[in-house]
Amino acid sequence: MKLTTLYDSNFESNLLGRYVTLKHILPLLDSYENTFEITSIGSSESGEEIPMVKIGSGKKVVLGWSQMHGNESTTTKALFDFYKFIAQKKYYKKEIDLFLETYTFYSIPILNPDGAKLYTRVNANGIDLNRDAKNRSQKESIALRNVFESLKPDLCLNLHDQRSIYGLKNRKAATVSFLSPSADKKRSITASRKVAMELIVKMQQALEEYIPGKIGRYDDAYNANCVGDSFQESGVPTILFEAGHYENDYQREKTRSYIFYAFLSLFDILKTNPSYNYKSYLDIPENLVNFNDVIVRRVGVVINSKVTITSIAIQYEEVLENGAISFHPRVDAIGNLDSNYGHKEIEGNNELVLVNSQESVHIGQKISTIIAKNDRSLIFFKLNGDL
Repeated sequence: MKLTTLYDSNFESNLLGRYVTLKHILPLLDSYENTFEITSIGSSESGEEIPMVKIGSGKKVVLGWSQMHGNESTTTKALFDFYKFIAQKKYYKKEIDLFLETYTFYSIPILNPDGAKLYTRVNANGIDLNRDAKNRSQKESIALRNVFESLKPDLCLNLHDQRSIYGLKNRKAATVSFLSPSADKKRSITASRKVAMELIVKMQQALEEYIPGKIGRYDDAYNANCVGDSFQESGVPTILFEAGHYENDYQREKTRSYIFYAFLSLFDILKTNPSYNYKSYLDIPENLVNFNDVIVRRVGVVINSKVTITSIAIQYEEVLENGAISFHPRVDAIGNLDSNYGHKEIEGNNELVLVNSQESVHIGQKISTIIAKNDRSLIFFKLNGDL
């Protein structure tokens, strides 16, 4: 059976789009109350429940958490795809049974329910929980640390999204990136880092079949305030997942499938090449900030009262509107953008253009249309509300 066919039958269709909150997941968790062990690890700063799901009874204890940043929901959707796959046990029955016997997987689908509700990176107090590992000033940070110390996991999974600005030097988008966080300022390859590196290579090799050349390695600069660095420093192998952009997939419904495949590989459900070495981790290309959502190349605009042939980079701003995420295009850069790539590239052929019916353009400007000044039927960009 093709893995894509398997995934389609385990796709959790009750979670769609970028806006995923506690309200969306609680009914799903209720449906699993007789299948998995579901508990609460505490409450958020606003008093919202923080649920945790326990799957399996094996000796290898794995702790994962998603939506530490409230507006990063792709890995939450992938977790629920994984829950459905395990619960249905429709395919890979022997492998699932072995997983349940080998692993005990604890997962926190939404660590930051307040941020998820507001669709923000930070929590209700404006604190980035992934910079609160040292101070542990927030209830969510304390709850996670308490679980970490109580469970004494053999492996931690820090599940995130990354913006569409990240790409690789091969001119491809970084659809999935991983990181084995540093345990010290020297970025020493400690025993725990080695384990995390090996497991990342294992997942990377599995994903190369589906997104070749689109897997990156996140920056490993040490920050004691980051949870992954803190746990790695404690000697527990920790893996950072970063779900990124796939072509025309602004709702991240395609990317979630690759995180799901990564879970299958990590937990030995999907058999992969057994000959992987931690040193190959360093061969995974590093993430670069080299992409924009749209680049309109070589158009004439008025800058400082003078017509200039230049390029315009557009980046979408994610805005919560009426319970869903809208994408508002804004000018991100103007100039020579030869070192940047667009998820969508538009050639302007030196045409003089009107931006929102005006001749001038500036950084931060919200964009609705870019059309040719002398032929207004020639549209280079038009706001699309269907992203």
